[in-house]
Amino acid sequence: MVTSGTQYKDKVSQLISWGHWFSFFNIIAAMLLGTRYIIHSEWPETILGQLYLVLSWVGHFGFLVFAIYILILFPASFIIPSQRVMRFFGVLIATVGFTALLLDTHAYQTVDLHLSPLVWDLLLSGEKTDLNTSWQYLFVVVPVFFLFELVLSETIWRKLRKLSRKRVGGPIALIFGLSFLSSHLLYIWADANLYHPITMQRSNFPLSYPMTAKSFMEKHGLLDRQEYKKRQEKQGVDESDQIRYPIEKLNYSDQGTNQNILFIMIDGLRSDMVNAETMPYLSRFAQNNLDYTNHYSTGNNNRNGIFGLFYGLPGSYSNSMQLAKKQPILLNTLADRGYDFGLFSGDDFNSPIYQDLLFTPQEIDASTTAKERSEKPSDHLAITEWDQWLTKETDKPWFSYIELTAVQDFEEGGSYVAKFSPSIGSKLKHNQNVDSTLLLRNSYRNAAFHVDQQLEKILTLLKEKELLNNTIVIITANHGTEFNETGSNTWGADTNFSQYQIKVPLIIHWPEHSAQQISRITSHLDIVPTIMESVLHVASTPSNYSSGVSLFESDPSRRWILAGDDKNIVVVRQNNTTVVDKYGNYRVYDPNYQLKEEGKPKLSTLMQVMHELKRFYQPNNN
Repeated sequence: MVTSGTQYKDKVSQLISWGHWFSFFNIIAAMLLGTRYIIHSEWPETILGQLYLVLSWVGHFGFLVFAIYILILFPASFIIPSQRVMRFFGVLIATVGFTALLLDTHAYQTVDLHLSPLVWDLLLSGEKTDLNTSWQYLFVVVPVFFLFELVLSETIWRKLRKLSRKRVGGPIALIFGLSFLSSHLLYIWADANLYHPITMQRSNFPLSYPMTAKSFMEKHGLLDRQEYKKRQEKQGVDESDQIRYPIEKLNYSDQGTNQNILFIMIDGLRSDMVNAETMPYLSRFAQNNLDYTNHYSTGNNNRNGIFGLFYGLPGSYSNSMQLAKKQPILLNTLADRGYDFGLFSGDDFNSPIYQDLLFTPQEIDASTTAKERSEKPSDHLAITEWDQWLTKETDKPWFSYIELTAVQDFEEGGSYVAKFSPSIGSKLKHNQNVDSTLLLRNSYRNAAFHVDQQLEKILTLLKEKELLNNTIVIITANHGTEFNETGSNTWGADTNFSQYQIKVPLIIHWPEHSAQQISRITSHLDIVPTIMESVLHVASTPSNYSSGVSLFESDPSRRWILAGDDKNIVVVRQNNTTVVDKYGNYRVYDPNYQLKEEGKPKLSTLMQVMHELKRFYQPNNN
């Protein structure tokens, strides 16, 4: 009995010693394979960033492999009686691990994602994509991994005594342990100080979750959360990727039509508000002009919606555009053609995007009297100033932009006719039996009804000045507004990507085009190519400067449009909406934005979308 116990101890001791050395050499192999991540990722420019890269490379792969040993092989050493079976089991585990690691490096180099449900679906789908067309080479590499692990296992077992006498296990473990600990301590410091050469490496390696300690530091007075957020917002712009916009120099066939252009942007107006009851004037105007009934903004908030409207690009490019100080090609071309600019807003362009990306302070000041007047900004005042500006205009063509903000103010923006009751402005609002959702929705509709009256003033002025026959009028919105129609406790904007938040009106008066209702899917991305081609007569293809196509180009192959922000990719199709987060996790929703449990995205479409989101960056940054 004693002999048997001693033999068991010796066998387990040998297997544990073998397991340690087997793990060590597999750590080295994993680190070598892990250099594929380093080659594909942006190289840190500072010495400290490079030091962190080395420490995290050594520490992270050391931790991954040793964690597998501790969780699987170590307990198996006590359970599996035969050393041959145990070593073969170890070879199988290592082969599976390296196969997964190779797959992950392939996914990272192809679509900049680590293994996730989306990546697995891409790999296993029958569709031909850049990711799954070349993964067949694994059938060749997997046997190579298996043979390598067999040879490694046998060699270590034969030389186990010789390796054990070297007594280098302690120093080796210390190196890996200190590298792992140091990389996490460095990241805690970098995260608190927003040190980009380190924080940009957060997702370089698989299963990488660097440690942060903002709550601990804030609790002990080492971090000011508000000041941190301000620096974080600024850094999001300062350290964006380099942009190439346009991709190639644009060519023009001639000087264009010299027609006037009027953009009317209604803040927060959702598509279904354009009806005979809520907005009767705009509803009639739509019937007599071009009415795009299936139109989507490029985002569910002001920045992304406005960015897409003026640039014809997804909102994820906005930080890079701001860093590069590149104004929209549309506005630059209009200025080059000698257009006068008239810019007016119901809140004096309070949103940062206007001065960050679109208009200079001088351009805004030249149009309004904001500095001289004491009156509070409003839609009514903006229209009055626009009328005054229009009266002074010469025979030169002009571009004007009017932002109407009353819809987002509900009934707080002025004295409105309370057509819909009960509402926030009515006496019934204190009645406990009145549904609060109904109050909000009716106040929103009252504000929309008020804006409808303002639209009538604008278009009547154009008629009176006999300008409508030479003016293109585009009426749309930056995003919609939800009243929890999805049942997910989401209100207003910037909370989900349902049709209530991203489907907006698009009504166009174009003198050369007769009235038509267009039901095919369209996007804010399409407005810039439409004007560039049909007014400014650009000869270059839209793909050089936009992600959209002309609204007058009926493309039957177009089945989806792109929306989202810097955290989510949103693909809108006729029957579903797919949302993919930055980690590659996806959710598919039906037209009512209810989650489809078994829903899967069209994977070839997602590959096209990912390509589109990288196309305008410098090639060496992809």
